[in-house]
Amino acid sequence: MSSDAGSIPAASISLLKDKWTVPRSRYRIQAGFLGALLFASLLAQNIARVRVSVRDYAEFSRVTLESTQTLTFTIARRTPGVIEVGLESQSPVHIQSGPVTSRLIRSVSMSRQGSRNILSIEGKTESYTFTHFTVGNPFQLILDLREVRRPAETPLAKPAEKKPAPTVAEKPAAPPPQDTGRPAVPLSSGGRTIVIDPGHGGMESGAQGKFGTLEKDITLAVSLKLKSLIERNLAFRVVLTRDKDVEVLLENRAAAANNNDAQFFISIHANGSYKKSSSGSETFFLNLNATDEDVRRLAYFENTQTELQGRIAADQDYQDDIRMILWDMAQAAYIRQSSRLAELVQAELNGLLGTANRGIKQAPFKVLTEVACPAILVEVAFLSNPEEERLLGKEEFQWNVAQAIYQGLVNTIREFPAGGYRR
Repeated sequence: MSSDAGSIPAASISLLKDKWTVPRSRYRIQAGFLGALLFASLLAQNIARVRVSVRDYAEFSRVTLESTQTLTFTIARRTPGVIEVGLESQSPVHIQSGPVTSRLIRSVSMSRQGSRNILSIEGKTESYTFTHFTVGNPFQLILDLREVRRPAETPLAKPAEKKPAPTVAEKPAAPPPQDTGRPAVPLSSGGRTIVIDPGHGGMESGAQGKFGTLEKDITLAVSLKLKSLIERNLAFRVVLTRDKDVEVLLENRAAAANNNDAQFFISIHANGSYKKSSSGSETFFLNLNATDEDVRRLAYFENTQTELQGRIAADQDYQDDIRMILWDMAQAAYIRQSSRLAELVQAELNGLLGTANRGIKQAPFKVLTEVACPAILVEVAFLSNPEEERLLGKEEFQWNVAQAIYQGLVNTIREFPAGGYRR
């Protein structure tokens, strides 16, 4: 046989009508091998990959399960200290988890019970409550654990000892100051103050969702929760521009910050759009030139309260006033600090809420123009989006929004030295 056959063994080939042929069995082996590779590739694409992460916040510890596919799940507290999350999917589930470092969560472990994947979350204490919610795109199941702090046990009272009545020269000793569990906040005019502005109110209801949710109600609910977080954890006095359903002029909202010598001004809103698919959060700081056309429209909507109808675009003197105020703010470095505050708050909103990141933007919101301190306006989510409207109506989601803004504020305070917020 000629050596032209190369490396193909003589036993594996045959001569048929002067042509070299390979037996069909060899083709079957190759086809089977390629089919197995294709099947493995399709199977890998069909696996639901779940990434588990744990993070501590000021008020709670969060466990986030982020999956490449929507999952069916059950949640139960099997023992006082352990939460079990059962995960089911039409595809195989692959769970990835890193080391856990948390003040409240001891461990996160995985196991299987038949076709179900079980994620066990063990707390360091049995005294905690938890809530959960889901967000989409990508699918996320989020559990928030909050420690329940029991009041300190008091010993049984002893019979009171008889003491001689104080003489004229003696006075009963004053009781020692009680520890309130939070830093003292100076109430004088020299104290540090944060002004929170719940958008709209009264006849100005703001955006309205498909199910009737009003922006003015959401902004007040979130603002009250944010006030509680700040007062509980920071040595700041908090002033709300409104604490009930009343209308407040835009000028008076800014005046609340200036009259209280505020270090920060945070205006809270819920977004609306003619596009029902619009979603996510965005944070603004002041600039006369809007980032894009949608932002320009939003700024006009927020600026146009009853007494301002038609004035914003037409009054050139008013635009000149804004330019002077903006120049003054830029001189005082408020633009730089406002931009940084917006950036850090937006970063927390992205991570904590799992909503779409719409970024930080610049817009000529009137409520920001007259504030002489770092100031931002937060659009927490879209009421015009039915899914986000449902989320905004939930108490736990409102707490998460407040927590995200609070954490962004804390991060900003850490970057700027005390007393460096104003001139």
